[in-house]
Amino acid sequence: MAALDDTTLPAPRRAWPLGRLSRPGLLGLGGVMLLLAVGTLAPLLFDLDPYGLSQRLRWPPTPGAGGPWLGTDDLGRDQLARLVYGARTSLGIGLAVVASSLGVGTLLGLLAGVYGGWVDRLVARAMDLAMSLPSILLAIVVVAVLGPGLLNAVLAVSLVAVPRFVRVVRSVAVLEMRKPYVQAARSCGVSRWRLLYSEVLPNCRAPVIVQAALGFSDAILEIAALGFLGLGAPAPVAEWGAMLADARPFIETEPHLMLLPGLCILAAVLSFNLLGDALRDALDPRTGSR
Repeated sequence: MAALDDTTLPAPRRAWPLGRLSRPGLLGLGGVMLLLAVGTLAPLLFDLDPYGLSQRLRWPPTPGAGGPWLGTDDLGRDQLARLVYGARTSLGIGLAVVASSLGVGTLLGLLAGVYGGWVDRLVARAMDLAMSLPSILLAIVVVAVLGPGLLNAVLAVSLVAVPRFVRVVRSVAVLEMRKPYVQAARSCGVSRWRLLYSEVLPNCRAPVIVQAALGFSDAILEIAALGFLGLGAPAPVAEWGAMLADARPFIETEPHLMLLPGLCILAAVLSFNLLGDALRDALDPRTGSR
């Protein structure tokens, strides 16, 4: 029997790449859905107060001491509530970073790939300069210039993420501009701007989706790093990186105060990375027959 290729698959399976996800990809998708459910539904379904202070429950801040399920921190704040609201903060930050960097990066990448010439050289050199420094170091420099704060941290991480989208979109745009159908359209007098949004942009969808999924994990990790350094979310905002920083003095006596937010960061980053890698394989036409 001849091997089945992509054209013999049912139409919904071809049209919807989630049907081709591998087992690690499905595991990552499940983790992302769980993170979404916890961050959006848990505060609505349960009475959680991440900012309430309790002198009675301040010490001992251990789980199962007659208080909240996961205990409290050194100020008597519910640890479970702060983890849940930290998921909401991380999701909101990730969405803001990906949306802003995707929009700016896609536009710059399309302009560089479609117009070429001095536009391409200018964008390419600017992106090379931005990527010559480690992303977290560049984000720290931007926050140091703008001042600490959640909004400035989101802006810094967004600026750091733009070159990744630019390089992905530009590479696709350059390849598309060399194809015969684009050359035929140009010979018929079609403007570059029309080629940009009608021919080149639709072919950038797959790599942009993959980069967006991976961008979520990068945004969560970098915002957590800035929060740990005191350059991210200000107190008393519930954010996993800031929770790690607050728990440092108690790492020997109450290690769970650092372990729980650290595990949340690990689970979120791992889930988005697994999903992004699986989407890359599912959307790659060269692996469509596997």
